This record gives sequence, C-alpha cells and structure tokens, in this order.
Amino acid sequence: MTSHTTPDRPPAGKSDARRRLIRELLLVAGLFAAYKAGRTLSTGRTDEAFRNAGRVWDAERALHLPGEGAVQRLLLHSDALVHTANTYYAAVHFPATALFLVWLYLRRPAHYLWTRRVLAVLTAAALVLHLSFPLAPPRMLDAARLVDTAQVYGPSVYGAAPETDTMANQFAAMPSLHFGWALMLALGMIAATRSRWRALWLLHPLATLLVVVGTANHYWVDAAVATLLLGTALLLVPRPPAADAAPAVRGLPRPRRSAQAADVGAGALSPGAAPAVRGAAPTSPGTVSTARGVAPTTPGAAPTTPGAAPTTPGAAPAVRGAAPLGPPGAGGPAIGRAAPARAAAAPVTAGGDR
Repeated sequence: MTSHTTPDRPPAGKSDARRRLIRELLLVAGLFAAYKAGRTLSTGRTDEAFRNAGRVWDAERALHLPGEGAVQRLLLHSDALVHTANTYYAAVHFPATALFLVWLYLRRPAHYLWTRRVLAVLTAAALVLHLSFPLAPPRMLDAARLVDTAQVYGPSVYGAAPETDTMANQFAAMPSLHFGWALMLALGMIAATRSRWRALWLLHPLATLLVVVGTANHYWVDAAVATLLLGTALLLVPRPPAADAAPAVRGLPRPRRSAQAADVGAGALSPGAAPAVRGAAPTSPGTVSTARGVAPTTPGAAPTTPGAAPTTPGAAPAVRGAAPLGPPGAGGPAIGRAAPARAAAAPVTAGGDR
C-alpha cells in the first residue's frame, strides 16, 4: 500500500509578500508608462515651445541668473569630461531611481511608500506642466548659443530631429525631472538612513544640476520649478517616522545610589510606620528602624519591649526605659530622641495599673 502525499503549499507570508511585490511593480510601471504617454501629447506644438523658450531665456537674464554657457564652457575643456556628463545624463537617471526604490522596498517599507507617493505627485504635476507649457531646451535656442553636447560628443538619448522623435518629447524641458527625482533620492536616503555621512547624498542632485545645465538640456529655472513642485509634494504626503530616532540602549547597568541617598530612602517613613530613634542601627529598605537594644520585629508588627503589653497597629514602639512619644506638637520629647525614664514609673499591663 503506497501513501499519497500532496506537495507543500508555500507559507502564507511568502505568498503575501510575492503578491505585494507584483502589485508594486505593476503600479510603478503603469505610472511611468502613463507619464511617458502623456508627454507625447505636446510633440506637435513646436512654435509654442520655441516662443516659451525665448521668454524663459529673457526672464533669466532679467533676474541676473548666471548663464548656462558658463557651466558648459567648463565641460568643454575636456572631451572626457563632457562625455562623462553626457553618460551621466543618459545612464544614471532611471537606474539610480530604480535602485533607490528597490532598496527602500526591501529595507525601509514605510519610507518606500512615502517616496513612491511623493514621486507620483511630483511626476503628475510635471506632466500637467509639460502639457500646459511646452518648452524647447536651451540646446535648441539660437539666442543661447549653446552646443548640443550629446549630439556632438555622445552618447545621446534623443533623436537628431525633435519633430520626428517618437521615443521622447524633447519639448518638455520644464520642469527638470532629472533634477527633481535626484533631489528626492537624496532626501529619501537622508530620511531613511542613520549614517553621519548621509548628507553626502546631496552631491547627487548637485551633480545632476550641473550636468543638465552644462549639456544644455535644461535651464536653471527648470530645476527651480522642479524644486518647488517637490516641496509641494512633500507637504502633501505625510512623512514616516524618522529612521534616526535614538533606540533604547539595552544591557547598560543601572546607576548605583549613593550611600547618603540609600540611607535617606531606608529611613523614609511610610504611612503608619514608627519613627526611627537616633542611634539605632541602619535598617534595610522596607523595614522599621528600631532602637539600640530592642529586638527586631517581624514584617508588619509593631516593635515591643520585653514584658510590655502588645500594641495596636500604628502605635509608637515602646522602648525599654523610655517614655512613649506623644503626637507631634504635644510638648513631649522630640521625635527620634528617647526621653529619660522615671524611677517611679510602674510597668503597664494589659489590664491596667498594678
């Protein structure tokens, strides 16, 4: 007789994690595809894009912003440097953002959700601006007198003729999502990590800014508008708890109390407890101090002297050769100091005087 076994089913936790991963991949891919498709809607508005480019260029000169040509001249000093800048523009933007999201998904799920929502809001706002304000990049503007470094030195991600480029909309310069996404990557890593060097992530958006301006793909204003849109998205999307909140340190020894603090704590009077008599030996915490020569009492019982009648709970202890202490303010001896015994004092019994 043979036994039939069924294959083990995958644990519910792994199945749920796989479904979440597939859902996130489809969501991010769908959002990106919608953005790319939306950008192509403004490809036929060439004249409007060049008119807007002239306005932006004149506005930057009116604001006395540094010319984009100053950055490009630095790159053109070396063929290797300008080629590196073109490669950075073409090959770093999307892979860096994808790796950033994958790392957050695996290591910081809460920060991943926050980042994904911020990027979605930023990209959607950028798409609206692309459609409402088509803008030719400065490399196409004759007044700028800038070199199209990607076409001259390579590599290039755009076609030589913008009007016939079916892979990308080259008239969507404002805002610069290269800079906006790079800035969000830096802010996200700063928020999600604890390293003392995490501020160095800001070098990535700084390098991206110099690259997009130096290669004449964007104006300074494009990066400024991207920063404003990102700031708005950060205000709208709630931020997760900071990753660098100081965790509780375990395993540290408790601080020792000083001898004086220990004596004060041991001699503190609890409600209903008898006062300690000066000269009595120190007691452990939680016990009642006794006078010298008086037998210690059991927990919860009032101290008594040999031959004396039992006392009621809460009564002051009877000390051999000492008169009972009166209530505070009764004119009797001070608390903690034994009064001299009278020679004619008669012992007290439970039934009265003898």
